[in-house]
Amino acid sequence: MNAQRGDVVLVMFPDSNLRTAKRRPALVVQSDQLQAGLPQTIVAMITSNMARAGHPSRQPVSAKSPAGQQMGLRLDSVVMTDNVATVFHSEIDCIIGHVADCEPFDTALRHTFGL
Repeated sequence: MNAQRGDVVLVMFPDSNLRTAKRRPALVVQSDQLQAGLPQTIVAMITSNMARAGHPSRQPVSAKSPAGQQMGLRLDSVVMTDNVATVFHSEIDCIIGHVADCEPFDTALRHTFGL
């Protein structure tokens, strides 16, 4: 599956120990023009654990907001740009939504990577 930047996908997201993974939503943060020639995509984890909010690298999204509805989120969530992974296209189950305005997430990514 070739997801595009700003898509919210359901994916097997690896845990930090790299031994286990959990199916969860994630935001595609990779450029559409990357063209690395590999069947993989860079995604940022989305969690419903709102205790993770409150850091400049994390962007909260209300499920009831227009953005949350467009993203296909069922629960209030936090997009964690400080928790990214590269996943094979085969690990992406489906696209559940899309981000219309990537700027808040771009700001969080700039903080994460010091850009």
